[in-house]
Amino acid sequence: MTDEEMISGNSASELERLRAIMHRLRAPGGCSWDAEQTHESLIPNLIEEAYETVDAIKRDNDTDIREELGDLLLQVYFHSEIAQETGRFDLDAVAKGISDKLVRRHPHVFGEAVASDPDAVLLQWDAIKRGEKGEADVPYLHGTGKGLPALVRGAKLLKKAAKVGFDWPVETSVISKIHEELLELQAAIDEQDLPAVEEELGDLLFSVVNLSRFSKIDPEVLMARANAKFERRFGEMEKILKADGKTLELATLSEMEETWIEAKMRGL
Repeated sequence: MTDEEMISGNSASELERLRAIMHRLRAPGGCSWDAEQTHESLIPNLIEEAYETVDAIKRDNDTDIREELGDLLLQVYFHSEIAQETGRFDLDAVAKGISDKLVRRHPHVFGEAVASDPDAVLLQWDAIKRGEKGEADVPYLHGTGKGLPALVRGAKLLKKAAKVGFDWPVETSVISKIHEELLELQAAIDEQDLPAVEEELGDLLFSVVNLSRFSKIDPEVLMARANAKFERRFGEMEKILKADGKTLELATLSEMEETWIEAKMRGL
């Protein structure tokens, strides 16, 4: 079956149709934008689509989840097509790699190993992963979350450390640590010690990330929600000011604070 036949919807598989479409877009006479993309140029798209998928899942909207998963899947096909053009690897190699990995790292399903609960499964996964990568003698946290945004990587580091028992016993201990970091930050500010302020701010952020991880809440999702809430309230504040014949540039701080409270009271 030709690519054109598959693109028209006559393929046995929609996945094969998507591969044919991606190939056609990159081929001579296809789309100039698609043709000029590289692995590097597509990084922002990959990150954006991942976050939009997370947002759709958090909103529990099936229509949006399906659409965003499709956009995310496109990125996999896009990168695989680019690699295939130079003979590096192709989509089948990507699929084979993850299939082989899943079988290898689930010996309790596909082999004779025993893992009685999710925690045991994760410990087994990590042990197999370290063995595969020849990391038996490297630090336990080496390479964890490499390339992830700092908030996400912080949570991943803390989660992995917790797997071997390095964790607070209760949530109140994490909160106490946050209070401790706040006091140390205040002391650094009082002393006007800028390097110490930067270090203590980092420690405080890390402790807050730990609280979100301890509470099983993704810190990146929390930050995205906080950003969205701030944007909504700021927009409502601006709207209220305009209704009173004022602009952001000319409004006083006290006027903005008053309208901010009003926007908050409206539930935004």
